[in-house]
Amino acid sequence: MTITDLAPQRRHTLYFLRETRAFAPVFLDTEVDMSRVAALRSGHRHSVVTYVLYAAGRVLARHPEANAAILDGRRPKVVRHDAVHGKLTLDKTLDGHRVVLATVLRDLERLDLDEIQRQVERFRTGDPASMPEFAGVRALHRAGPGRRGWRRAERAFRRVVRPLESRAAIWGTVAVTSLGHGVVDGFHSVGGTTVTLGLGRTVERPVVRDGRIVVAPVMRLSLAFDHRVIDGAEAADVLADIRETLQTFPEPANPGQPDPPAREQSGRAAPEPEAAAVTTATVEGPR
Repeated sequence: MTITDLAPQRRHTLYFLRETRAFAPVFLDTEVDMSRVAALRSGHRHSVVTYVLYAAGRVLARHPEANAAILDGRRPKVVRHDAVHGKLTLDKTLDGHRVVLATVLRDLERLDLDEIQRQVERFRTGDPASMPEFAGVRALHRAGPGRRGWRRAERAFRRVVRPLESRAAIWGTVAVTSLGHGVVDGFHSVGGTTVTLGLGRTVERPVVRDGRIVVAPVMRLSLAFDHRVIDGAEAADVLADIRETLQTFPEPANPGQPDPPAREQSGRAAPEPEAAAVTTATVEGPR
């Protein structure tokens, strides 16, 4: 048996988990008939994650109560965001360590499938050791050895993630994470946002259509929600709307052109990402 110090490369995950202890998570799940998405994917390079991000952006724009965040304390405060920012989690290797990193796709409700896929591909194939979006995480890892270094890094982390004004740029307003590239059918995780979506693998399963049993590609979709912000009925509506969007996905009218906005925006810009940027505790494998 050997006992060693935790690797500095895991600092951001540890601090994230400590920061989300106050969450009051409740977990829902459903099965999604992915026949429509599979048909659309046959002629395009869009991943399943891209379709879910697209659907989440449109649905959360219609559910402002769920597109929110809370700062708990003596006088709890809630912020409802004017735009949907999707957090995408990534399974990456940094300094020889397998770690989870995350990025945020801004104004998700305005992005078309091509733009979402472009960003997903950039982060999936990019080197986290040099990408500017992960400079804050790398700075946490370099905070120095020993107890003093760990404390210094955690204080820096908290200064960035706790303010409601900047949290959306760091953690997003909805998180999407996938283990569907493996053998996992379904799972639940808390991604630091009021709503977190978890994607399992898509498997051929029997489904009933028009009174007949047929075989169709089915994906397990989970939703974790923070009960301090919304209740189960609202979360169930969000999950049902995302499921419906995926099962009836429209054919893009003008491929490569942005879709019209899902709703009018207030014109306020989201805050710019801070130096100690993105952290998470879930695993992503874009497909």
